[in-house]
Amino acid sequence: MFDGYDSCSEDTSSSSSSEESEEEVAPLPSNLPIIKNNGQVYTYPDGKSGMATCEMCGMVGVRDAFYSKTKRFCSVSCSRSYSSNSKKASILARLQGKPPTKKAKVLQKQPLVAKLAAYAQYQATLQNQAKTKAAAVSMEGFSWGNYINSNSFTAAPVTCFKHAPMGTCWGDISENVRVEVPNTDCSLPTKVFWIAGIVKLAGYNALLRYEGFENDPGLDFWCNVCGSDIHPVGWCAASGKPLVPPRTIQHKYTNWKAFLVKRLTGAKTLPPDFSQKVSESMQYPFKPCMRVEVVDKRHLCRTRVAVVESVIGGRLRLVYEESEDRTDDFWCHMHSPLIHHIGWSRSIGHRFKRSDITKKQDGHFDTPPHLFAKVKEVDQSGEWFKEGMKLEAIDPLNLSTICVATIRKVLADGFLMIGIDGSEAADGSDWFCYHATSPSIFPVGFCEINMIELTPPRGYTKLPFKWFDYLRETGSIAAPVKLFNKDVPNHGFRVGMKLEAVDLMEPRLICVATVTRIIHRLLRIHFDGWEEEYDQWVDCESPDLYPVGWCQLTGYQLQPPASQSSRESQSGSSKQKKKAKSQQYKGHKKKRKMPIGKKPVSLSSLPMTGGVRRSFSGDEELTPPPYRTLPAQTAPEAFPPPSTSREFSPSLKTVTTLQLKEELIDGEDYNFLQGASDQESNGSASFYIKQEP
Repeated sequence: MFDGYDSCSEDTSSSSSSEESEEEVAPLPSNLPIIKNNGQVYTYPDGKSGMATCEMCGMVGVRDAFYSKTKRFCSVSCSRSYSSNSKKASILARLQGKPPTKKAKVLQKQPLVAKLAAYAQYQATLQNQAKTKAAAVSMEGFSWGNYINSNSFTAAPVTCFKHAPMGTCWGDISENVRVEVPNTDCSLPTKVFWIAGIVKLAGYNALLRYEGFENDPGLDFWCNVCGSDIHPVGWCAASGKPLVPPRTIQHKYTNWKAFLVKRLTGAKTLPPDFSQKVSESMQYPFKPCMRVEVVDKRHLCRTRVAVVESVIGGRLRLVYEESEDRTDDFWCHMHSPLIHHIGWSRSIGHRFKRSDITKKQDGHFDTPPHLFAKVKEVDQSGEWFKEGMKLEAIDPLNLSTICVATIRKVLADGFLMIGIDGSEAADGSDWFCYHATSPSIFPVGFCEINMIELTPPRGYTKLPFKWFDYLRETGSIAAPVKLFNKDVPNHGFRVGMKLEAVDLMEPRLICVATVTRIIHRLLRIHFDGWEEEYDQWVDCESPDLYPVGWCQLTGYQLQPPASQSSRESQSGSSKQKKKAKSQQYKGHKKKRKMPIGKKPVSLSSLPMTGGVRRSFSGDEELTPPPYRTLPAQTAPEAFPPPSTSREFSPSLKTVTTLQLKEELIDGEDYNFLQGASDQESNGSASFYIKQEP
């Protein structure tokens, strides 16, 4: 790993007598940086020897690293080649920017100072170009690094997101891990590297500090750990890349080799195969032209056939098969519970809209069933959910609320059709499908126990709402507590953590978000810059949550926090809509927010009057009913596809240590600790009380 450092102190004695008799070049200032010479990496031996230029190939480097005592050549091969007259002429022609000729005559050598002057001018030109490019880039987009630094935020660790790249094999990557990264504090024309340590982690992003800066944060910078410019220590030596100290501190130490050996002994770095694991975790099994069954965004109670149009970071842009202009689309993750294999609806008895297309289009093919997320098998032979049973459920049309709900139909394989009390259509067109193990349904009393506001049925006047009274008045029974999912994984989320989250009311948008509350496995997600009415209840294992830096890694567009002006503009338009449609009952449907930098999607208000189904499309036909999910959208702007695709990969070995000196509790009783804090609720436990109202 330190071959480059060792070679700096070696003094070759196998030079020819003619070379040793040559006059030595006067020493030059030692403030010039070092670079790579003929595939070998040289570092500062003592900081006093200055620079030299090879008279054969024109390479500039540390003088002590050059060949022979005269230091005229960078290697033995250049020394021997210099004996040819034609070669001498060719060298000078190259330095002058002219193409060499075979019959070139030997010309008088230019002074070394003249060569260095030309080289310095070339460096200045490149440096100015780099500054111009950096300034242009810095003006674009949202910076997670600046956002986190300026507010001292904390981001959710990558290990919280098992569906994300490297989520299951992140290992021990943490603060103080050392890596090799490009050295931006350098004016060399070639790309050089230096060692840096992780000061702070924020999802995939790491705040890095170059070795040698100690407690000085002057040149700290943010970088995506899974990016192509991050390497484990030792990569440069193995790849023949130069390690160059930053110009700001190049005179701080006289022996950089000894300094690095001391600093890196016992330190941790990335595993050698880290980049390979990143690449493997970004391979996705879903491909364009695959056919799936997906929820109909206009009629939530049924599914339709759609075709995968594109895959970005595991997120699918699905185009409904009957869409002629391919603008009727739907975004979701490949592990979303809203997509299924062809034939799923028929197999469980779910409503399905038959396509007008009689046969598959050329190139389209059915997605293999094993690629879809598996649901937990359940035994429906014993005590099971029955039609008419009451429960509490997250409203898929307003994810900020948990509502009084009823099981309307029991399907096969543990799936249930559920309706929100007080806002259902007579034909069941606004029922929606949840699996019995879904983390979005809860037993009666869940909200009261966990101090969550329960949304009562529309028109119910006996407030505050009491389940005991409501069950007696409706002649209903509550679904047995033991039938609900009681598993609570140790997910690792904490209140205040930052992440990137899908706005499930506009599923093509991924926004800057914060975890504001944790109830066991249930997370309250707040979109930064927006009011709390836009918050969403999401499961801790939802595939619609991503680590900080996911959008940058996959090439997806991130929506920054809303500015005050955009919020005020949206608020004004919402008030106008209310005045125009005040006769229609809005129920618990929240206002829709306008995506930042996007054309707002026009949503017809959702009438809640009895017998009329709720829909995002605005049409009132009585064909298959409207599910409660995502609104009809205009064609989304094209997202640049990721450079590579991803899939889950086996676990990565833990972070490598550098050696430089020497080689749910399952039971009958479901108890809940009253008044438990959000932090205490994170763990594997049962959290429902065993009682029937």
